[in-house]
Amino acid sequence: MTTSVSGLPFDDIRALLDKMPEANEEIRSKVRERDATLTKPAGSLGKLEELAEWAAVWQNKEVPQVLRPLVAVFACQHGIASRGVSAFPPALNQIMVENFSAGGAAINQICTAYDLGLKVFDLAIEYPTGDISVEPALTEKDCVATIAYGMEAIAGGTDLLCLGEMGIGNTTISAALFAALFGGTGADWCGRGSGVNDEGVQLKIDLVDQALETHKGHLDDPLEVLARLGGREFAAMVGAVLAARLNNVPVIVDGFNTTAAVAVLYKLDPRSIDHCIFSHCSAEGAHRNALNAMGKTALFDLGLRLGEGTGAALAAGLVKAACQLHEGMSTFEQVGL
Repeated sequence: MTTSVSGLPFDDIRALLDKMPEANEEIRSKVRERDATLTKPAGSLGKLEELAEWAAVWQNKEVPQVLRPLVAVFACQHGIASRGVSAFPPALNQIMVENFSAGGAAINQICTAYDLGLKVFDLAIEYPTGDISVEPALTEKDCVATIAYGMEAIAGGTDLLCLGEMGIGNTTISAALFAALFGGTGADWCGRGSGVNDEGVQLKIDLVDQALETHKGHLDDPLEVLARLGGREFAAMVGAVLAARLNNVPVIVDGFNTTAAVAVLYKLDPRSIDHCIFSHCSAEGAHRNALNAMGKTALFDLGLRLGEGTGAALAAGLVKAACQLHEGMSTFEQVGL
């Protein structure tokens, strides 16, 4: 039995993994049968056909629909941000949350363009997490509570969940999570993040290595890794992805940071993220390494590195189109062929 930060196991979270529904293979067959009758050459819509099939299988519906898509952006303050790991000050977290609410951020524009719902979850921004280089980010109690809070993200109802995040310093947190989960050092996983210079990258590397040293001996359990090296937005995203799986909601993962959150679940049980697709390969170089470590590929590579769920929201537009094609196209029989 693995001991958590506060001395108690994460049994309640692990128990949820035993309740995960699997892909509905009967529905997969029906989707393929209908696709074969549509007025197009077989396979001519390429990846869009795969996206429609993916949505149907995880929505548990023969005809997939995206009527209530949701972009959930989780915002957190990281203790390590005070060490200067970002090109921006920690105060930007609150400014950006207010900007989301005012409709002025990039994610707002994409959601408007694709008719996507947007919710921003302020995860106690006024209270930074622990500086992971010298102490745990969260206690086990706080980590589990935040996972539970994240599970409520879909409580209002959605048929497609897009993950997003906001947290100054969180590419450093992600690098630490990836190093603990997949191996390596800070140099293997740290990049320029918000645009730091060479000195800033080296600072991130040094702090990640220090964090790995500080918490060594406690990083065999992925949930322990999450509590010690993660942050509230990472824990909340773990909860949101779990809740989505339990409620037949497919998930689109955004970039470097959201991938770090789902990597925790992957290490607990690789099947736990089967209902997820990865929207884009971030300009943060190590993102591709993380995807490779999980055997995943991204839908596109546009050089994005903003976060906020922007890549996931763009991918939601593709999923919406894929589902509309599958539902709305005529069959050969309907057109008299």
